[in-house]
Amino acid sequence: MGTLKSTKKFSKEIYLKWYESMLLMRKFEEKTGQLYTQQKIRGFCHLYIGQEALVAGSESVLRRDDRVITAYRDHAHPIGRGLHPKYIMAELMAKVTGCSKGKGGSMHLFSKEYNFFGGHGIVGGQIPLGAGIAFADKYNEKDNVTLCYMGEGAAHQGALHEAFNMAMLWKLPVIFIIENNGYAMGTSVERSSNVHEFYKLGAAYEMPSFQVDGMNCETVHEAIESAVGNARKGNGPTLLEMKTYRYKGHSMSDASTYRTKDEVEEYKLKDPIESVLNTIKTNKWATELELESIEKSVNAIVAESVKFGEESPYPTADELYKDVYTQTDYPFIRE
Repeated sequence: MGTLKSTKKFSKEIYLKWYESMLLMRKFEEKTGQLYTQQKIRGFCHLYIGQEALVAGSESVLRRDDRVITAYRDHAHPIGRGLHPKYIMAELMAKVTGCSKGKGGSMHLFSKEYNFFGGHGIVGGQIPLGAGIAFADKYNEKDNVTLCYMGEGAAHQGALHEAFNMAMLWKLPVIFIIENNGYAMGTSVERSSNVHEFYKLGAAYEMPSFQVDGMNCETVHEAIESAVGNARKGNGPTLLEMKTYRYKGHSMSDASTYRTKDEVEEYKLKDPIESVLNTIKTNKWATELELESIEKSVNAIVAESVKFGEESPYPTADELYKDVYTQTDYPFIRE
């Protein structure tokens, strides 16, 4: 247990991958915020701006067949998995071409193809589900690993402790990731929890537990790499508390009056995208022209996503009766 620091050297290719991936997440979320104010996106909407290193650093470790599940701040995770943002934007606009057929909205994104299991609106609801997905893989003798993300507010849910106990008891291949951005909705950690360092919660279950700099792709990658390797060997779960920060409010309806502008600006000095970009420039791994090309490509993907969402149709009324139940051949089920 303790705080993990980065010691590994990473290649030019991985830095460029991190930069492009995080830039796409950031630009997508900024556009989402604009469209929300224009009422083209409605309902609940939670932006991931500032936290991109958590997804980019994790995905540079994972395989396509590994599983990811998270809470309602979930737009960046499927982008990191490889899902084209146009299907996410269509879902945000409640269009039938969305990744949840326009029925889930911002908080309930899913992609079976990319092993992304949501997007869950109930606080902490994804924690036992993450353990359950990992149990299924172990039962079926697969060497996949499940990453189960949650906010620090979810750490107070009773289901977390039940899931931790079972995960350790059965040595499930699941990595529990607490995205500690300092605030549970509008309440600071200091005002809502007796425990301020959430990785310590794992000690009660003798679970390997570490605190990680979540604003840094390098430290996130190394922590995930170690935890994934441990899980694939059959040694069970790991708890990682990723210290991060969201620049925007809890949701689009949150004016963030509970924190100062100076606090936000202080965290922006640690911006994960700027950090990766500075490393690329320092090592001369890309020219200004090449960096401009990456940004243009990202902007084009976001523009394509908006166009796709706006031009897609809404679900028809008969969709209300689809995807509710699945017919089976069990004899006790009658028409």
